Amino acid sequence: MSFSGAKLILFLGADLLVLRRDHTPGIPWPGFLDFPGGGREGAETPEACALRETCEEVGLVVPDAALVWRHQHGDNWFFAAHLPGATVREVRFGGEGEGWLLMRPEEFAARDDAIPHFRDILRLYLAQG
Repeated sequence: MSFSGAKLILFLGADLLVLRRDHTPGIPWPGFLDFPGGGREGAETPEACALRETCEEVGLVVPDAALVWRHQHGDNWFFAAHLPGATVREVRFGGEGEGWLLMRPEEFAARDDAIPHFRDILRLYLAQG
């Protein structure tokens, strides 16, 4: 299977866990709100990519069984998972980006500083869920 990366729309309770991208020269969407995830390594599956990147970026080990939605957009995959709200106590920022925060999914979908096509993918998930 050919793909370049994967992202996880991760709910902790009713809130969405998002990252603020850094301003590294050459990075796409500097300073924008993002989902955990990133580029594929080796021959990993889209699911393994999203879950590994999430663990690296926010320290959460999300079980594969928690993935409730899958969507391919171009050469990237998007997944959604819901964990209990108390899981927020386990978040450990991995240092990629400027930080993390929780927000209502409707807020992310309306924010001008969220990656535009990610807003659309979140809206698609919310409409199908």
